[in-house]
Amino acid sequence: MERELALELVRVTELAALSASPWMGRGDKNSADGAATEAMRRMFDSVSIEGTVVIGEGEMDEAPMLFIGEEVGSGNGPKVDVAVDPLEGTEIVAKGLNNAMSVLAVAGKGQLLHAPDMYMEKLAVGPALAGKLNVLDPIRTTVEKAALALGKPLSDLTVILLDRDRHAEITAELRTAGVRIKFLSDGDVAGAMAPSFPETGIDLYVGSGGAPEGVLAAAALKCLGGEIQGRLMPENDEQFQRCIDMGMTDPRRVLTMDDMVGTGDVIFAATGVTPGEFLGGVRYLPDQRAETHSMVMRGKTRTIRYIKSLHYLPNKPLLRK
Repeated sequence: MERELALELVRVTELAALSASPWMGRGDKNSADGAATEAMRRMFDSVSIEGTVVIGEGEMDEAPMLFIGEEVGSGNGPKVDVAVDPLEGTEIVAKGLNNAMSVLAVAGKGQLLHAPDMYMEKLAVGPALAGKLNVLDPIRTTVEKAALALGKPLSDLTVILLDRDRHAEITAELRTAGVRIKFLSDGDVAGAMAPSFPETGIDLYVGSGGAPEGVLAAAALKCLGGEIQGRLMPENDEQFQRCIDMGMTDPRRVLTMDDMVGTGDVIFAATGVTPGEFLGGVRYLPDQRAETHSMVMRGKTRTIRYIKSLHYLPNKPLLRK
């Protein structure tokens, strides 16, 4: 993929973030998500790719825009797989909380896993722990191995996970082990990325979350030098068969980074909607301007670019209110 594509993709997440941000704190997650999705779809038309959405807002009969299988881009450029989450953290925006982002990933055709919309058990770590842990281990074993590898006592280890009833057993085990716990209300792409940023103070991400978000996190972690392992959690025969229909001969096997994002290049872009651990949120300024904070990363070079942009809103014809 051409490196110039990275900056084109940031413009897509910027417009989605700008479109979602007016809904911050208004208690309407669907309108926020719809605004971000529509904006992202419009901006994709100017991007020089021949893209196919493999992770999007749902199947064609469920989502009017950015549905799985939808073709995006100008049609001129490389053939690529596209994974999107126009608003990662819809509840976060509705409640005016932190860590909402607009995110996307692009990889060569056939590289991204067509992850079904179900739960995935996940273990995500930063570069210091990459290759040293196993998602199949009991959580106590995992944190003990992590503490040993990092050369710190368990009491200094910080684990992040979604605040969900299904994580009660994991939480109890972590409490018994004596590690610090940080709970996420939503937004597990950001949660999985957090251990790769030393300034967050987070050592690993555990628990279950959406499988599509797992693939987006894998794209980011490939660029960051971290690692995520996942295992699908089909809850019934119908979900199990869905995995089979999507080409997975063993739906419950451990999925590696290569399984989720392939072995080729990948580009990940994100723009903050509300302030977070490693990205600022959209900030409105005088004179009809807005400030955005974005990051764009490439797996091939592992270059991370942070982009602070000032937008003059009247000159954004694709930004609809």
